[in-house]
Amino acid sequence: ADLLATIQEEADRLNRFVGNLLDITRLESGKLQLNRDWVELADIIGSAVSRLRRQLANYRVMVDVAANMSLVRVDFVLIEQVFVNLLENAAKYSPPGTTITVRAKQQGRRIVIEVMDEGPGVPAAQLEQIFDKFYRVRAMDRQVAGTGLGLSICRGIVEAHGGSITAGGRTDHQGLVMTILLPGESQPATPR
Repeated sequence: ADLLATIQEEADRLNRFVGNLLDITRLESGKLQLNRDWVELADIIGSAVSRLRRQLANYRVMVDVAANMSLVRVDFVLIEQVFVNLLENAAKYSPPGTTITVRAKQQGRRIVIEVMDEGPGVPAAQLEQIFDKFYRVRAMDRQVAGTGLGLSICRGIVEAHGGSITAGGRTDHQGLVMTILLPGESQPATPR
């Protein structure tokens, strides 16, 4: 059973890697098509957490989506991939037993989402570079396997939705905070 679980996990990882390569190709060629629909942000986050169940098993994952959060009009699959990439990075670079937090709230017409970990963080001089294709923080290269595509893809997907993504140091704890800003849209009236 353990061997089968490992095979499944590695197959999923390989599938995500191939998906990342395809996503970066579509982003660069301008062929990324958004299939937007009105969805609950909590559903997208929950789906991403579920997909990474094994990778997140040794972490406390806290999800805090504001109760007054309206539906968001996004491509579920692509935004889920953003969360998968961010959560996977948080797990890769944080010690087991620490907390990974996803917090979302509405500020006026914007949706503000933060993914926070308790890892070593990223030097301030490299906070913008980590979104470059194939870029990896040098001190971490020897510790963790990866391609350096995940954050570049996250930025491309978020920007295709009219939003932005930035990285920063946490002010309340050691670690990294990834902040996504998405534009909020007025939901159409539902027919009675």
